[in-house]
Amino acid sequence: MNLVDWIGFAGVFQILLAYILNVSKMITNESPAFILLNLIGAAMACLASVLMDYLPFIILEAVWAFVSLIALIKYFRLK
Repeated sequence: MNLVDWIGFAGVFQILLAYILNVSKMITNESPAFILLNLIGAAMACLASVLMDYLPFIILEAVWAFVSLIALIKYFRLK
C-alpha cells in the first residue's frame, strides 16, 4: 500500500467509526465527535480521491465534508 491508500484508508475508517459509534448509541449524530470524525474522514478520503484522480469519489467526499463542516458551524453557533 502506498501513501494515497493509507490516507484513504484512514479517512474511510473515521467515517465508519463515526457510524458504528452512532449506531451503537455511544455518540449522537449531533455530537462534535461524530461531526468531526465525518469531517476529517471525508476530507482525507476526498484528498485520496483527488490524488487518485477519481472524480465520482471526489464529489461524494467533498459534499460529505462540506455538509459536516456546516453541521460543525451550526453546532458551535448554537452553543
